Amino acid sequence: AVNGNAITIDAPITTALDTAFGGGFVTPYSWSGRIINCGIENLQLESEYDPGNEKDEDHRWMAITIDNAKDCFVRRVQFSHFAGSAVAVYDNASRVTVEDCISTQPVSEIGGERRNTFFTSGQQVLFQRCVADHGFHDFATGFCTPGPTAFVQCQSTQPYSFSGGLDSWSSGVLFDAVLVDGNAISFFNRGQDGQGAGWNIANSVLWNCSAARIDCYAPPGAMNWAIGSWSQFAGDGYWGESNNNVEPRSLYYAQLRERIGKVADQRTQVMEIGTEASSSPTVEAAQELIRASIKPAQTLVEFIQETTAGNPIPVNAKGIKTIDEIGVPAVSPNKTKLNLHVSNGWLVGNDHVMAGEVDGVPWWNGSARPYAAKTMQPAITRFVPGRIGRGLTDDLDELTDSMVATHKVAMEQNYGLWYERRRDDHERIRRMDGDVWTPFYELPFARTGISSAWDGLSKYDLTRYNYFYWSRLKQFANLGEQKGLVLINQDYFQHNIIEAGAHYVDFPWRTANNINNVGFPEPVPFAGDKRVFMAEQFYDTTHPVRAELHRKFIRQCLDNFSDNSNVIQFIGEEFTGPLYFVQFWLNTIRQWKEQHPSKELIGLSVTKDVQDAILKDPHYASLINVIDIKYWHYQANGEAYAPQGGQNLAPRQHARLLKPKASSPEQVYRAVAEYRQQFPGKAVMYSGDSGDRNGWAVLMAGGSFANVVVNDPAFWTALAGMQPQYAKDGPWKLQGENGVVIYTRDGKNISTTLPNLKSSFIVHWINTSTGSVQTEKKTVKGTTALTFTMPVGGNWALWLEKK
Repeated sequence: AVNGNAITIDAPITTALDTAFGGGFVTPYSWSGRIINCGIENLQLESEYDPGNEKDEDHRWMAITIDNAKDCFVRRVQFSHFAGSAVAVYDNASRVTVEDCISTQPVSEIGGERRNTFFTSGQQVLFQRCVADHGFHDFATGFCTPGPTAFVQCQSTQPYSFSGGLDSWSSGVLFDAVLVDGNAISFFNRGQDGQGAGWNIANSVLWNCSAARIDCYAPPGAMNWAIGSWSQFAGDGYWGESNNNVEPRSLYYAQLRERIGKVADQRTQVMEIGTEASSSPTVEAAQELIRASIKPAQTLVEFIQETTAGNPIPVNAKGIKTIDEIGVPAVSPNKTKLNLHVSNGWLVGNDHVMAGEVDGVPWWNGSARPYAAKTMQPAITRFVPGRIGRGLTDDLDELTDSMVATHKVAMEQNYGLWYERRRDDHERIRRMDGDVWTPFYELPFARTGISSAWDGLSKYDLTRYNYFYWSRLKQFANLGEQKGLVLINQDYFQHNIIEAGAHYVDFPWRTANNINNVGFPEPVPFAGDKRVFMAEQFYDTTHPVRAELHRKFIRQCLDNFSDNSNVIQFIGEEFTGPLYFVQFWLNTIRQWKEQHPSKELIGLSVTKDVQDAILKDPHYASLINVIDIKYWHYQANGEAYAPQGGQNLAPRQHARLLKPKASSPEQVYRAVAEYRQQFPGKAVMYSGDSGDRNGWAVLMAGGSFANVVVNDPAFWTALAGMQPQYAKDGPWKLQGENGVVIYTRDGKNISTTLPNLKSSFIVHWINTSTGSVQTEKKTVKGTTALTFTMPVGGNWALWLEKK
């Protein structure tokens, strides 16, 4: 409420908003679509997993997640075998209660983002009477969790790490009668851990808690309190009544009673512990205590079972409609719309030439924190457990819709440089644990659950494939097929085997990271104790083990999209490898194609010498559908910048040696035109220097995927029937039976002769900057020569559409 200059808020402020430190602000807002008054109860949730792998992660990670919701609850749910969280309450959730829940036997690697059993980054969240077995961070808060957050009468048995704050500065946290058996409860400075979390919890209380160790430190400008603690102690926070039980048993319920009165007693369900004097008992009292010692102490699980049995949840469904009675609207299946193929030298789908911006995925880095995630590029195979959205686990339906809306035509995919964010420091060290940082760039291969790779998680098996990685790519391809988008799949990523040694240390192919006896040298012979030069060994197809692994992997790249018509396969991102490996790759593809009637297209994106050698050999050239000019270009002075393949140097290492100059529109046009003329049955792309800025040069030379926007579908359909008209001088021209497109670089009026003197043409002017189309209210017939007056303002191309 607002009354004059007084503001009443509906939640406690748990961190002071001092003006000296930036203060705060108040703003009105509306929250459409927020879920309210929703509950999940009385369920048993179990994640199926591979019983042969005790660290299997190709199964359900999150059991229940709550976000964009208010006044919700989870109660009386039993969880087993989940890899991530039993219940995770996220930033946009408030006033949530989770109670009487039991999580047992999680199945996952032992590492970061796994087994965060009961987690919150929301507001006013209560976890009470929750039990976790063999988790990681069982009771935990996230980044700047505003609170208040209460964990009341919760128990963690033999977790692999502490309970407390995982990220920066959660405030208003209460751990009340919490037992962590075998690990710590920690309110402290995490330093660089947790992606530089620093102080994890402030202005918070530990009350009647027990743990192997309790860390209670005082952050600058704040305080933490530990009262009635049983543990090993650490920290300069406030300590009171350590190694003693204090009354009341529960601070939360005592405060609740103060606030709402005796009605709170009806809600209080806390397992009491005996606090009677037993150090010097009477004989009679000793006898009573002896008799009580025969039976094991009551467990929290037993207490939950007893209290819930006495207060059953109604399950009578009489009078409630079943889903069959309610009915579900029929959903029409999406029909495949895009049939990508090469026609008339163009990449064509739905009878129109494919053009627009080609997007790419990030190679590494990122943060799942709210302020950072929204600035990240989309990534098909990026994974943040339980979190969906930009910079997190992308919603592929939203991503593909966004691509269509912003004139993106394709996504270029390669696997990540490394799996997790700790390696962003570019160190080559073995990690001391598996406490990995999100976001994860999932890799193509499955982990085994065996031993430990360099990142602290288990080793890979290069003959088994990561279901998440391949299913996400398949989902994107299926959605793209419906929406007119293309997936460019780069089979390999050369960056792992060249340049900085950090690129290689977590690489699944490294001998230390897999169980496949690949035979690469260990310890790694880093050049100058810093760099790595593993390309020659990686591309060695005479090694029997590695050659067979390569064949299997290439076939997997093809198998995954065998029924998709919108996927183009390329050998690899940043590829400057040798001719013989490209031949090996194509031979494997040939063998696969002989066994599979696939629609997948094969692209060639390599150095110029290797490109020309492949295209001159009919045995290999027959397999190529698309030529991509990427790793060489003509400089503005007309000289070719064309590093040689197989020299074990990355593109930027070549560039440092040869110091290339930028290309120009004329030279971009020249490069595309040369290959278009030499190989008229193949499509040509230009992904090299200056290609993104010279889309019209690419298009007018006959190149597909040109970064050009024209907001008239008829234009792209007409273009499919045209061919470039190459001439030394004059404007660039595309021409066919159904029209002409003319592009002049000097901004002058256009003089031309129309292709068919008997036809009439509609005159369109295309604004090359905005893609808008102006149609003149006239048609023209062919004559020996015509001059067209260009509109004022902007840059324009002329489109004469056959009437």
